[in-house]
Amino acid sequence: MFSWLKGSEVKEPEVFDSVVDGLRKIYRHTVRPLEDAYKFHEFHSPPMEDPDFFAKPMILLIGQYSTGKTTFIRYLLEREFPGMRIGPEPTTDCFAAVMQGENEKVIPGNALVVDPGKQFRGLSRFGNAFLQRFCASEVNSRVLEHITIIDTPGILSGEKQRISRGYSFTGVIEWFAERVDRIVLLFDAHKLDISDEFRAAIKCLRGNDDKIRIVLNKADMIDAQQLMRVYGALMWSLGKVLGTPEVARVYIGSFWDQPLRYDDNRKLFECEQRDLFEDIRKLPRNAALRKLNDLVKRARLAKVHALIISTLKKEMPSMFYKDSKKNALIDNLEKIYDRISNEYGVSPGDFPPIPMMQEKLRKYDFGKFASFKQKMIDEVDRVMGNEIPKLMCMVPQEERLEGDNTVTGGAFSATDDAPFNQNKELGADEGGETDWVVFEKKEEKYDDVFKSLKPKNGKLSGEQVKTEMTKSKLPNSVLARIWKLSDIDGDGYLDEDEFAVAMYLTDYKLEGQDLPTELPNSVIPPSKRKGGPGGNPF
Repeated sequence: MFSWLKGSEVKEPEVFDSVVDGLRKIYRHTVRPLEDAYKFHEFHSPPMEDPDFFAKPMILLIGQYSTGKTTFIRYLLEREFPGMRIGPEPTTDCFAAVMQGENEKVIPGNALVVDPGKQFRGLSRFGNAFLQRFCASEVNSRVLEHITIIDTPGILSGEKQRISRGYSFTGVIEWFAERVDRIVLLFDAHKLDISDEFRAAIKCLRGNDDKIRIVLNKADMIDAQQLMRVYGALMWSLGKVLGTPEVARVYIGSFWDQPLRYDDNRKLFECEQRDLFEDIRKLPRNAALRKLNDLVKRARLAKVHALIISTLKKEMPSMFYKDSKKNALIDNLEKIYDRISNEYGVSPGDFPPIPMMQEKLRKYDFGKFASFKQKMIDEVDRVMGNEIPKLMCMVPQEERLEGDNTVTGGAFSATDDAPFNQNKELGADEGGETDWVVFEKKEEKYDDVFKSLKPKNGKLSGEQVKTEMTKSKLPNSVLARIWKLSDIDGDGYLDEDEFAVAMYLTDYKLEGQDLPTELPNSVIPPSKRKGGPGGNPF
């Protein structure tokens, strides 16, 4: 009754067009003002921009040199990308954002951070030394229509290399870790040692443990007994660095398109790759939920930071002994945390690390900090209690509207009915457009192999073909591409001519050549060419 006399206004509930749009508005109108008032960006993370909310999901690859990070990207895309360099020595010397683009090109770092449409503007804080080691590689790939992949420099073990970078490597890793959807740590089965810089990089990932996936790469280079020992050693090393009681999930495999050296663990590699790819495949579908989770985490930290800063301001004397009081407050920061936790009901797990805060607080004049502003704190609590739950309810609805929003193309394009679930131009000097280059090899050996597999009604099933093709020791993802190219009529079986094409492609790959995205006309059997006898007239 007479509530209008109090002068308080009931805020109208805000209507959001989408989850991401709602998160952007909440940050801009509620969280950002709190961050600005209490110097949050100087202590923790730079402000978020609109592209941070609308960007595609990102995957960050981290590992010591020659663990296969760049090769892993090539394996996912099934093609090379501009600026790619692969070798046994430390070849990748910069951070590279591999992104979708119609025209293949490399965008330098200084141009990239001033692009208002890209999500990298916050990286300008790391200076020119970093920006000269940062670029974007744009390539036209179906995989990159859904995700962006961040390649990183190989981490070296020497002190000299660490110091001479000229920028904060761990600071850049931490910036990306806050914004990416997945962090993939790659280990080489032959090099399990964790250098000091790699250890520091892993430690700066704390707080983002749910994003981390660990890959033991090049596992085909050792036999089953050695693999068991290497796996145990890796788990022991990770237990010391990660510092968590939970056992980390490690994916074991060999993520390149060359024949497996030891074929004993093929089935294991196949299952591990399927699990990892399924996790990556779902990133676009879960992107909105991940952004919501990260904003809630940021808002909680901003609130706690505001309470810390305002408490320190309140404790400072008005005139005398300011320096001694400041030092005493910094030294007893743990007690201030306890007091804030008891007074405001803040969980101890929400507080930032004490050593980091102590180091940064020494640079500031506490008397210039902002005082406690109850209205701003209340507004953050209101948004967390009312608006965020509404956005949570919108997530399932958006997922249904978007349908099957998953990563496709590249290594993810293997068809379900394929039995594997996953340079020199092909035929260039072996025949003309009207000749079938497979014919001679078909008569020499492929026909005999086809008959030995006992076809039914003139065709072989996927399981029959798989038995023969796995003898090549090529990875299952490569064999899946060969199957897809060879099953020209798409009926899920291979006839005599299609089987010959499959064997021809297998031999071609074993020679070290790259498979085509489409079969040249000279490789397609005459009966299945467009306009050929019995072929597709369209």
